[in-house]
Amino acid sequence: MNAPQALAVAAEGGIIGDGRTGANLALGVGLIGLATGWAALMRITGRISIGNARTGALSAMGAGVAGMVLAVLHLATSSGGPGTGNGLVGAIAAVPLGLVSVVLGRRALTLSRHTGPATGHSTTEHSTHEHTAEPH
Repeated sequence: MNAPQALAVAAEGGIIGDGRTGANLALGVGLIGLATGWAALMRITGRISIGNARTGALSAMGAGVAGMVLAVLHLATSSGGPGTGNGLVGAIAAVPLGLVSVVLGRRALTLSRHTGPATGHSTTEHSTHEHTAEPH
């Protein structure tokens, strides 16, 4: 099974389960991306001191894109309309959730580049101080 076939199977709900499974999978991946993006932003502001903000931001962006792709695949392969039990409404909700995850991840990535080290000080601030050696 190649990657496009695996994505199509995941969007359709996998081997077992009803039509909502694919939408629930897309929602779950989008929620994980949202939580990861939020945690990356909290790392940058100093409210969380564990982990790497850049890695969290990239993970949030990846999870957001994966959630959106799964949701769009589910929307493309689902039959019927809203209220038929095929997970169409869940897939529709997963698309903006994935988009918010990508935006949060991008914001955290941008802020992590501007803040420099984890202490919150700019790298230019450290380089402007002159260190003079005192004579012995």
